[in-house]
Amino acid sequence: MTVSELLSGPLAGMKVVDADTHITEPPDMWTSRVAKKDQDRVPRKVRGEDGKDIWYYAGDAIFASPAGAAAVIRKDGKKQSFWDWNIEAGMQWDEVDEGAYDIPTRLQRMDEMSIHAQIVYPNVAGFGANKLAKIPDPSLARLIAETYNTAMSEMQEESGLRLFGMALLPFWDLDAAIAEVERCAALGIRGITMCSEPHAGGLPSLLDPHWNPLWETLTDTGLVVNFHVGASEFGMEAYFKSAWDGQSQWRRSLVGATMIELHNAKILANLLTADLFDRYPDIRWVSVESGIGWIPYVLERLEYQMLEAGNEEHLGKSPTQKFRDHMYSCFWFEETAPSRLLDRIGFDNVLFETDYPHPTCLYPSAVEHGIKVLESWGPDVTRKVMSENSIKLYNLPF
Repeated sequence: MTVSELLSGPLAGMKVVDADTHITEPPDMWTSRVAKKDQDRVPRKVRGEDGKDIWYYAGDAIFASPAGAAAVIRKDGKKQSFWDWNIEAGMQWDEVDEGAYDIPTRLQRMDEMSIHAQIVYPNVAGFGANKLAKIPDPSLARLIAETYNTAMSEMQEESGLRLFGMALLPFWDLDAAIAEVERCAALGIRGITMCSEPHAGGLPSLLDPHWNPLWETLTDTGLVVNFHVGASEFGMEAYFKSAWDGQSQWRRSLVGATMIELHNAKILANLLTADLFDRYPDIRWVSVESGIGWIPYVLERLEYQMLEAGNEEHLGKSPTQKFRDHMYSCFWFEETAPSRLLDRIGFDNVLFETDYPHPTCLYPSAVEHGIKVLESWGPDVTRKVMSENSIKLYNLPF
């Protein structure tokens, strides 16, 4: 059955929202938007001695990363096989499909897949600006974050309100972070991608009162807080250090990809046993690109220990209720959890994603997969997960 046939009958008119995609940042994203004096300081694409393009910024090669930004969709629109993909260098810039970085082409790809809107995350600066926190000059790091956010607001408008970039925060400077939340809200940006473990870099954990002014500002503006996998140094360690010695580079990547996603269970476990949601009940929090199959276990595990000890009064609402009231998570390639466990997670708490154009992305038959694995729950639930939950959460204008 074709996607157009699937999107008929009870699903007719459903505007599919893809809750996690990435932009392969264009070479001039920063240099075209800053003063001339800063053009050599902000991220720019450089041809290395080995003939490969890398992103280079902050005057230190330690921040270099492949210019292809882990994209796996080729110029011909085909997805490159994982086993043919160079894990260390990735695809070169001129090999990547224009849909990864060019807005009109991205919209064309979305139309081909029957996706109406996408939530978009970064690459170069880290998934939660965690790379920027390493830059010795905080003012430069802040400039890079702010310039990226300006580009995201421009992308949102140029796309006709179909591409919604999540903002980077200069979280290492609390006053600057608060000011940037207010600026992004005024620009119409719908959410932030937050470093999930700032204590990995010596700052207080997100449960510390240090962050209260930020949570207050997020409450006032209504911006969503997103915890993308790998949004901290601890998260990236889960990717790079989980595989045992003796594994090949491809098998190391398989282990790392699995463990970086499961690392978000640590984020959820801390949030769901703390009082942060009680103190700031109006903020909405999303676990991004981490799947959903592990969530019922984490909820059940937390509640068993809480109830078995007879100390449920110390935690207030149960972890499951906290999750239902405040949190969301996304699925893409999974079949078991979307088809069998949604009632345990919450029909209103799950979003659909593709992870385009990264190595695990659903492409090109993403919508077909989503509808198929949700079929047992009926069209009302399918509409929620693939469209309505994201529209409501991010206050999308359709």
